[in-house]
Amino acid sequence: MGSHNTDQHKHSIATFAALKTAIANDEEQLVKDLLANEPMQELEKSYLIDLANINNNQTILKLLKDIPEI
Repeated sequence: MGSHNTDQHKHSIATFAALKTAIANDEEQLVKDLLANEPMQELEKSYLIDLANINNNQTILKLLKDIPEI
C-alpha cells in the first residue's frame, strides 16, 4: 500500500517537472497531454500559470486556468 503512494508521488513530481519544461518551451500539445484534465493543487496551478505568463502563450494559459483544483 505504501509503495503505491510513493510511486504515485514520484509520478506526480515527474509530471510537474515535465509540465514546467513544456510550458517554458511553449509546447502546447505536450502541456495538454500532461494535464489530462486532472485536478491540481492551487499552489501548483498558480506557479504554472505564473510560469506561462512569462511567455504569454494564451493557449497554455487557458489550459492551465481551466484545470480543476483539489
